[in-house]
Amino acid sequence: MTTMTETSARFREFKMPDVGEGLTEAEILKWFVQPGDTVTDGQVVCEVETAKAAVELPIPFDGVVHELRFPEGTTVDVGQVIIAIDVAPGSGDAPAPAAAAPAQEPVEAPEAEAEPKGRTPVLVGYGVAESSTKRRPRKGAAAAPEAAAVAAAVQAELNGHGAPAPAVVPPQSGAPAGGRPLAKPPVRKLAKDLGIDLATVVPTGKDGIITREDVHAAAAPAAAEAPAAVASPVAPAPAVTEAPGVVSDSARETRIPVKGVRKAIAQAMVGSAFTAPHVTEFVTVDVTRTMKLVAELKEDKDMAGVRVNPLLVIAKALLVAIKRNPEVNAAWDEANQEIVQKHYVNLGIAAATPRGLIVPNIKDAHDKTLPQLAEALGELVATARDGKTSPAAMAGGTVTITNVGVFGVDTGTPILNPGESAILAVGAIKLQPWVHKGKVKPRQVTTLALSFDHRLVDGELGSKVLADVAAILEQPKRLITWA
Repeated sequence: MTTMTETSARFREFKMPDVGEGLTEAEILKWFVQPGDTVTDGQVVCEVETAKAAVELPIPFDGVVHELRFPEGTTVDVGQVIIAIDVAPGSGDAPAPAAAAPAQEPVEAPEAEAEPKGRTPVLVGYGVAESSTKRRPRKGAAAAPEAAAVAAAVQAELNGHGAPAPAVVPPQSGAPAGGRPLAKPPVRKLAKDLGIDLATVVPTGKDGIITREDVHAAAAPAAAEAPAAVASPVAPAPAVTEAPGVVSDSARETRIPVKGVRKAIAQAMVGSAFTAPHVTEFVTVDVTRTMKLVAELKEDKDMAGVRVNPLLVIAKALLVAIKRNPEVNAAWDEANQEIVQKHYVNLGIAAATPRGLIVPNIKDAHDKTLPQLAEALGELVATARDGKTSPAAMAGGTVTITNVGVFGVDTGTPILNPGESAILAVGAIKLQPWVHKGKVKPRQVTTLALSFDHRLVDGELGSKVLADVAAILEQPKRLITWA
C-alpha cells in the first residue's frame, strides 16, 4: 500500500500510513496545517494516535494544502486519503474540494488504475506494509449525487402530472430520504456496540453526518426520557458538543469509547492472561543498603546529569540476575512449538501516561553501564510522559519492570507483557521494623513480585531469578562480584 497518489500532475494525495506492525486504523488527534498553507517535504502535518502511541506524520512532498479530508477526532482506516496537496500552485483553477467525501466509506480505485509503487517509506524509521486485502467499490457511494439528482427529477415529473406532492418534513435523523444514515465505519461500529439504531440518531456533523458524539447522546439516559422529541416535526434540539465520555450531572453512568492505546492494552492483557500460564512469586527484602547506594550515586561525578533513583539499581539487579539465569530470558513460539532463548535483553519499563499504560523498552540493556542505563531510563520516561513514544520503542521487549510502589502500593500480581517471559513488580519502599543483626531496627523494606510464563520458566528458575534480585538489593556490592 502506498501512502500518496497522483490525482493529476498537479494534485497529490497522502494516505494514512501503517505506522508500524500492521495497524489497521489511527485517530487524527491534531492538524498542524490548514487549506492554503504551504508545506515542504518532511514537514509534520498532523498527529495521529494508533493502538500503540501518538505519532507525527510528515508530508513527503512540497506544495500547498488543498484539502483536509477528515476533521480532528476522526478514526481513519490505513490507506484512506487524509490530505490533498497542490504541488503546482498557480498553474490553474483548482477543483473544488470534495465536501461530502468524509460521509462515505472509502472507494478503492479500480484495479486498472493501480497507483504507482514508488516511494513507500513515509515516516523516519518505518515502512508501509503492503495491504493483503482490497475493499469492493461501493456503487452507492460514488453515485450518490447523481442518484439524488435523478430522484429530484422524477419527483418533479410526477408533481407536474397531477401526482400529489409529498409533505416536506424536516429530517430528524441521520437517514436521508430513501437511504441509509450517513456515518463513517467506526461510528457505525460504535452504534452497533451500544445497540443504537442510526436511523433514530439526530446528526450534528457537516452535511448530515452522524458523529460519535451523536451516538453517545442517543445512548445517554436523557435521550431515552424524551422519545417524543425525536419524532416531533419541530426543529431538532441543539447539537451536543460535549466530548466523548462526558455526560450531564444528572446521568448515573458515563460511557467512554474504548480505542487507541486503551483498546490495545485491553486486547493485549486478555490475550496474555488466557494464553500464558502465569505464576507469581513474592519476596520481601531489606533495601536499606540500596537506598544508601542511591544517595551516594547522586553525588558521584560520573553520574552527573542523569537521574539516579532506586529503579535504576533495581533494573541493574534484574539484568545481573538474568545474566546468572539466562534461560529466563526467552519467548514461546506457538506456531513452531519452540522455546526461543534471547541472547540480549530489551528491558521494558511500564509507564503510566495520559493515554494509558505503555511499555517502551531499553534496547540491549544488558550491554549498558550504570550511567548509560540511567541515561536511557531518563530518556524513556521523558518521552513517555510527552506522549512521543514510537511503536518501535515498544516492540521487541523481553523482560519488564513495573514500579507500582510510586502509587504507594506494596505489591501486585503483574500480567506479562505479550511475548515476554517475565515481569518484575516493585512495591513501595517503606520504613518498617526489621530484624537486623539480631535486633529489631527500623529498615527500608520493599516487596518484589515476579510473574513468569510457566511454559518457559519452572518454579526453580523463577525462584532463583527473584532470589538473586533480592540478594543484590540487600547487598548491592554483589553488582560488582556477580556482574
